[in-house]
Amino acid sequence: MAELTFDSLVDDGNYLGTERARMENKVILDELERKKKARSMAVPTDDNRVKARLREIGEPITLFGERAADRRDRLIYVLSQIHAARGDDGMQVDDEPSDDSDEDEEEFYSPGSLELLEARRRLAEYSLPRAQKRIAQQRIDSKMDLGRIVDIRKKVFAEVKKFANLGSQIGDERPISQVRFAPNNEMLATGSWSGTIKLWNVPACTPVRSLRGHGDRVGGVAWHPQATLTHGAELANLASGGGDGNVLLWSMNSDSPISVMKGHQDRVCRVAFHPSGDYVASASFDTTWRLWDANTSKELLLQEGHSKEVYCVEFQNDGALVASGGLDAIGRVWDMRTGRTAMVLDGHVQAIFSIGFSPNGYQIATGSGDDTIRIWDMRSLKSLYTIPAHLSNVSDVRFFQADDLYFKPSPVSDVQMNGTDNDTNHDTPEADSATLLEEWKYRSGLFFVSSGYDGLVKLWSADDWQLLRTLSTDAGKVMSVDISSDGKLLASGTYNRNFQLFAPDDI
Repeated sequence: MAELTFDSLVDDGNYLGTERARMENKVILDELERKKKARSMAVPTDDNRVKARLREIGEPITLFGERAADRRDRLIYVLSQIHAARGDDGMQVDDEPSDDSDEDEEEFYSPGSLELLEARRRLAEYSLPRAQKRIAQQRIDSKMDLGRIVDIRKKVFAEVKKFANLGSQIGDERPISQVRFAPNNEMLATGSWSGTIKLWNVPACTPVRSLRGHGDRVGGVAWHPQATLTHGAELANLASGGGDGNVLLWSMNSDSPISVMKGHQDRVCRVAFHPSGDYVASASFDTTWRLWDANTSKELLLQEGHSKEVYCVEFQNDGALVASGGLDAIGRVWDMRTGRTAMVLDGHVQAIFSIGFSPNGYQIATGSGDDTIRIWDMRSLKSLYTIPAHLSNVSDVRFFQADDLYFKPSPVSDVQMNGTDNDTNHDTPEADSATLLEEWKYRSGLFFVSSGYDGLVKLWSADDWQLLRTLSTDAGKVMSVDISSDGKLLASGTYNRNFQLFAPDDI
C-alpha cells in the first residue's frame, strides 16, 4: 500500500478546479454585488419620471403588459448594469453629477396645501394629550404587583382559550373581503367582492341594511370611532374602498353614500378611520396611500413611498402615526404631524397584507404572504419576533383594544357587597369596580387574532407570542378577522361567501 505523505495533502492550486470555474464564481459574486448596490439606488417613484429616465438612457419607455412597478424595477436593473460596467458605486442615478437643485428634487418634496398644514397642526394637538395619557397609564401598569399581573394573564388567557364557533351565516353572493365590528359591538359590517356592504345585528346575524355604491369589489370597510355611540346617524359613520378606485362615506340612515371621494388611479384595498374620526386613509394599487378629510371629503395628502401596490393602512391609537404595507414586502410608519417616515418595516420576503398597531403604541404586527407574522418595536426600530403563524397567506391581524368607553363593570352581587365572597376582598362595590377597571385597562393589547388562507383563525398572546387557540372555519381561505371591543365576539369573513362568529363557550 502506498504511504500517504504530508506532501500529497498540500493544495496544488487547483482546488477550485479550472480557471473557468474561478471565473464563474467571480461572475456570481459580481452579480450579487450588483444586486446589493441596486437595492440602495435612488430611483424615482413617479411613473412619468421613470419613463423620462428610460427614454434618456435609450430604453423603451414601456413594454407590453408592463405595470408602473415593473417599469421601475426594469429601470433599477438597467441602471445597475450601466454602473456595474462603469465600475462606479451605483449610488448615482443620473449620468452626470447633479447640482443642489437636482438633489432637492430627488427628495420628492412636494408643496402641501394650507388644509394639510392645518390638519397636521390639529393632529399634533389631538395626539399629544393621548400619548401623555397612554404613557401615564403604562407607568401605573409598570408598578403593578407581579402576582396581580400573573393572575390577570391567567384569567384573560383562560377566557381566550374558551372561544368556539358560535355559528356561520351566508353573507353575500361573492367572497367576504373584510369584517369589522361597530364600536357598540352590536353590529357587524361586511364588505364583499360583489361591491356590496352589509350591516348585521350580532350575535343574531340578522340583516340590517345593504349599502350599494361601488362599481367593483369592496376591499375594505372601517367604522367611525364614535359610530353607533354618540356620532349622529346622519353623519359619516362608515367608510369603504372599492375596486372602482373610490372611497365612499356612509351614514346610518341612508342606503346611498353621503360622499364619494375620487382620486386613486386603481383599486382601493383597505381604508381606516383616524381615531379622531376627522380623517380617512386609503391604500391603493396605484402605489400610493391617501389621506382624506372626512368632513369636507377633500384629499389632503397623496403619499408615495412604495415601489409596488399598497395593500393595507392602519392608524396608531394616539393618532400621531400611520402604517402602510405593500406588495413590495415593505411596511412604512409615517409621522402624521411631519410627513416623515418614522420607521421602515423591512424583513418580510412576500407581500404585506395586514398591519395592526398594539394599544401600547410602540409595537406593530404585520401579516404577510410569507405565512408569518412579524412583531416590530418602534423604540428599537427593529423586528422583535417572527411567528410562523399560518400555512398560507396571513390575511388579517387585529389586536384586542379595550377602552374605558366600553368598560361595563358587572353588577356586584349581594354576597360581594356583604364581604362574604371568598374570592373577593373589597370593602365596597366602588373598590371592586376600581379593581375591575384596572384589570380591564391592563388586558388591552394582551392578545391578538390572525386569519390565514389556510382556513384558520388563531389567537396569540401579545407578550410572549405563544399560540393560545386555533379556530377552524368552513372555508379554504379566511379573508379577514376582527374582535369586538368587549372581547366577547370574534368574526371572520371567508372566501366561500360566509362569515363566522366565535364566542367563549360559557357565554
